[in-house]
Amino acid sequence: MEERILTPEEMTSDEFEKTIRPLSLEEYVGQEEIKGNLDVFIKACKLRNESLDHVLLYGPPGLGKTTLAHIIANELGTNIRTASGPSIEKSGDLAAILSTLEPGDVLFIDEIHRMPRYIEEILYPAMEDFELDIIVGAEGNSRNIKIDLPPFTLVGATTRAGDISSPLRDRFGIVSKLNYYTYQELEQIIKRTSRVLDFEIDDDAALELAKRSRKTPRIANRLFKRVRDFALVSGESHITKEMTTNSLKRLNVDDEGLDGVDIEYLEALILKFNGGPVGVETIATSIGEEVSTIEDVVEPYLLQEGFVKRTARGRIATDKAFNHLKIEQSFREKKNDQK
Repeated sequence: MEERILTPEEMTSDEFEKTIRPLSLEEYVGQEEIKGNLDVFIKACKLRNESLDHVLLYGPPGLGKTTLAHIIANELGTNIRTASGPSIEKSGDLAAILSTLEPGDVLFIDEIHRMPRYIEEILYPAMEDFELDIIVGAEGNSRNIKIDLPPFTLVGATTRAGDISSPLRDRFGIVSKLNYYTYQELEQIIKRTSRVLDFEIDDDAALELAKRSRKTPRIANRLFKRVRDFALVSGESHITKEMTTNSLKRLNVDDEGLDGVDIEYLEALILKFNGGPVGVETIATSIGEEVSTIEDVVEPYLLQEGFVKRTARGRIATDKAFNHLKIEQSFREKKNDQK
C-alpha cells in the first residue's frame, strides 16, 4: 500500500513539523486537561528541586505526543535525548543512551511498546533507583556492573498502551491519554501553522481544512502544506475556501475526510458483502490489502466516526456509510431481503 496523505503515521515529508512545533505549554493547542496537570507537576518538581516523575503519553498517532515530550524538556529547562523502542535492541544500546544523561534530562522513547522485554527489565532499576545494572562479557567470563545514573525523566510514547507490560506501566508516575481534536482546535493549529510558515489562510478555509483532517493535527498540517502548494502554483497570495475545496478534491479527500482507500473499503463492505457482517480477512482479500493494514490504518477512523461497526460476527456498515456513498434505501432493503 502506497503512503496515504491522510495517514496519521509520520511520513518523510513531515520533517517540516519540527520547524512549526510549539515550544511551551501555553503555545500548545488542545489537550487542556493534560496541559493543566503537566503545568502543575512541572512547577512542583522545580520547587522541590527534583526531577519530574516519569511520564507515559498514549493515544492515536499524530496527536502531538512527541511535541509534548519536547515541551516538557523546555518547561523543565533541560535537554532531551530521543530514541525509539525498536532501535534499542541490546543492553549496550540502552546503556549508551542512559550514560550520557545529565541531571534532570528528559529521555524520550517513542513506540516504547515495541521495546524488547529484556531491555525493559534493565530499565526498571534505572527508572526506580537511577541505577544501571547490566551484565558484560561473554558467557563463562561475564560480570555484573552497576552504574549510578543522574536523576532523569523518562517520557514514553505509545499508540498501543495495551501492549505495554504492567511492570513497565506501573513505573510511570504520570500517565496521560491524548484525545482527538475538535474542529475549533484544529482551526487554531492551522492558523498558527499559517503564521509560522508566513502564508495567510482565510478563516472559512481554515475551518474547512480542519473538518477534513480526521481530528488529527499532523494531518491538518500536512493538508495545509499541500493546499499551500496549489495556491502558490496558481499565483494566489493566500488560501481561500474555494482554493481549499478544489485542492482537496484533487487530493481525493472528501468532505468527511475520507480518501480513496476508505471509499474502496466501504464499497467492498456494502456492495460485495451486503453491508456485513463480514470478517476483516475477507474484506482485506477483496481489496488486495493486508489485514494489519486494514486494522491499523484504514479502520480506526471509520470506526471512530461511525461508518463501520465491529461485532463478534464481523464488520457491519452503518446507515452513515450507506448515506455517505449515496446508496439508496431500496438497495438496502433488497439486500436485507436476500439475507
